Amino acid sequence: MDGFTPVSGLLGGMMIGLAATLLLLLNGRISGISGIVGGLVSPGTRRGAGWRVAFVAGLVLGAFSYAAAAGGLPGGVEASVPVLVIAGLLVGFGTRLGSGCTSGHGVCGIARLSKRSIVATAVFMGVAALTVFVSHHVI
Repeated sequence: MDGFTPVSGLLGGMMIGLAATLLLLLNGRISGISGIVGGLVSPGTRRGAGWRVAFVAGLVLGAFSYAAAAGGLPGGVEASVPVLVIAGLLVGFGTRLGSGCTSGHGVCGIARLSKRSIVATAVFMGVAALTVFVSHHVI
């Protein structure tokens, strides 16, 4: 990863924490991305669509703004489109099965000392480490 420093990581983490805190304090909502997007795409769940659309648009526009300012996004994708589609579906299934994602459990849940979120984060981080190990050293 080019350009990563402890300072950039710290600043990025502080910005994520501040955004999650502000959403909770000002809107009474947890900034779990899967729940926010799920509330947009689930049939019959249109309540609160305005803030959800604004939140998701901010995520997308933030990435585009960074890419425009920095001359592109860091990293690259080496997988084919079918692999990316399957991976996206598996991630979506996992967030539904785990009742949340890294932002909801890992950032907001752990900060609120939720036992369920601590266990969920430990499980998905462990599975992620196992997946990297198997894909790089076994397969």
